[in-house]
Amino acid sequence: MKLTRRKLATLVTAVVAAPAVSPVVAQAQQPAGEDLMKTKRDAMQANAAALASVKVPMATEPAFQFKA
Repeated sequence: MKLTRRKLATLVTAVVAAPAVSPVVAQAQQPAGEDLMKTKRDAMQANAAALASVKVPMATEPAFQFKA
């Protein structure tokens, strides 16, 4: 089988993109109502905990001002 660079690039792109499609399908099958709210709240708390655990030096934080 002769494989050209274009076919190889298409094949590699398809293989790399395949795992990215799986979470989208998993999100489509979410529970409804109270379960959805609890799931979203748990995800938000997990994300907040993950962000809080990362220490960012002051030099990398942008300088900004809030003006009313």
